[in-house]
Amino acid sequence: MPVELADLIEANLPLVKHIVFQVAVQFPRHVDRDELARSGALGLVEAARRFDEARGVPFERFAAQRIRGAILDSVRAADWAPRSVRSLGRKLENVEQRLATKLGRVPNKEELAEALGMSKSEIDRLKARMYRSVVLALEHEASDGVDNDLTLVDLLVDEQALEPSHELENRELHGYLRDAIGLLPERHRIVVVGYFLEGRTSQDLADLLGVTESRVSQLRSESLLMLQEGIEAQYVADTPSPAGTTGRVARRKAVYAKGIADASVLADRIEQINLIESDAPVLAGRSF
Repeated sequence: MPVELADLIEANLPLVKHIVFQVAVQFPRHVDRDELARSGALGLVEAARRFDEARGVPFERFAAQRIRGAILDSVRAADWAPRSVRSLGRKLENVEQRLATKLGRVPNKEELAEALGMSKSEIDRLKARMYRSVVLALEHEASDGVDNDLTLVDLLVDEQALEPSHELENRELHGYLRDAIGLLPERHRIVVVGYFLEGRTSQDLADLLGVTESRVSQLRSESLLMLQEGIEAQYVADTPSPAGTTGRVARRKAVYAKGIADASVLADRIEQINLIESDAPVLAGRSF
């Protein structure tokens, strides 16, 4: 390799790292960043060999397109994108490179959309489909030699399922919330249950309580603040007791927090999963 060519490649290696950083955020975490960097470096070598200074395009801009294209090509080789997406993807890359050579810079979305006869939203959807199509073969080894030979099949998990510890934490939080709602003053409780759990409108609740809609909004805001502070107090070790609290507002908050703590034991909190009992709704017997 000529010395000038080697110097050009070496001087622009940071460009590969920069483009890998830009592109990698679009791909799933399992895509090897080192592989992307190696592919980008090959793209840099190709760009250095094909660069024609007489065209008046700065090398960095010319190389950036080649590097990005090489990275996408390497990723595409491992995916199962539909043929139509691949075809449009290649067309998009060709147009990007052609416009970059013509304009001397990376084309913007409007210029790409015009050249392809597509809308900007269609360009976005196409790129999203290209990135989402990236996959790894299920037999790809994922253990790095530390454990037994594990593949991606062995590591696949149900993303909808919670870890047991997270499930218990969620149930405990719901238990605190259920107790906290039950301990709200009656009007506040009616507003919270009616608005958030039973789908009532502010006007419905205003008619029921004989107040204005703005008062219902005020009650809702007050309730949410009470719930937030009352539940947060359950996770603070040095929550002040009502007996040692001075000030009417501070004492009321302390009484409310202690009421939540004493309302149920841990076993009861994690056993119940509903925020309100289905057989005894707060608004039962009330008409709108």
